[in-house]
Amino acid sequence: MTRYAYYPGCSLETMAASYHVSSMEVARKLGVELEELEDWNCCGATAYSKVDELLATVLCARNLAIAEKRGLDIVAPCNACFKNLWTTNAAMKRDADLADHMNYALEADDLRYDGKVEVSHIMNVFVTDEALASIRQKAGERIKGLRVAPYYGCQIVRPRRPGVELAQADNPTYFEALLEAAGADPVAYPYKVRCCGAALMVTNRRAAVQMLRDLLQSAVDAGAEVIATACPLCQINLECYQREVNRAYGTNYAVPILYFTQLLGLALGVGVKRLGIGKELVSADAVLKRPCAATAPTGA
Repeated sequence: MTRYAYYPGCSLETMAASYHVSSMEVARKLGVELEELEDWNCCGATAYSKVDELLATVLCARNLAIAEKRGLDIVAPCNACFKNLWTTNAAMKRDADLADHMNYALEADDLRYDGKVEVSHIMNVFVTDEALASIRQKAGERIKGLRVAPYYGCQIVRPRRPGVELAQADNPTYFEALLEAAGADPVAYPYKVRCCGAALMVTNRRAAVQMLRDLLQSAVDAGAEVIATACPLCQINLECYQREVNRAYGTNYAVPILYFTQLLGLALGVGVKRLGIGKELVSADAVLKRPCAATAPTGA
């Protein structure tokens, strides 16, 4: 069984609890052990690095050091957490002076980081050749033919990482490959790596609502029945503010927004409640009542 240090981040203990439970269920189905990082701390989220870059780096370095102490690589479900951890990891491996400063600070917690950890988004764990083969073998027909808009968000592919070709950074396809392995029909649309508005919803609401409108319209124009996300903030923005988009633009969007792990769990036969489905603000009934999904278990 493949083991990883699992970094849930703050959101998965609260507003994104369904992402957490569905990630765990999918991991069990695929023989992946996610061991929650003991005594982890916030990664600094999106904004803290702009307030105090060194302190924000220390926050991430501490999580890396804890994982290294356990001898495990880290996976993170949240796009922002992944980006922050990956960026800190790359910076400390590249910059010896920065690493010395970080390790000086970590001494207060009896920790040290020597750059032996790799950081991945949790989706990357499920898109290896081995994992995709296992999904094809184990997936039923519960989401067969479901037209899904795979929404990567902006941070999962940025900054561009070494070894990633420009075409894969601007137009990644591994999310589509994952959905296809599960039996779904991923739709092509140009907004899959565009920003959802993120924290602009607080600082410039009008701009954020317009960004959401454009993203939703792009997915609807492509014929999507559901949008699959890989980030808590993306999910919240796309779901919670659809009504506001409708009021502002006279539209009538009612697009279900589910985490990719919830759809993958459905395909693998996990019960609806175990995946945290049913608590959405935009009902996912249209997905669950499709003929192929009629046999979906609803219990725990």
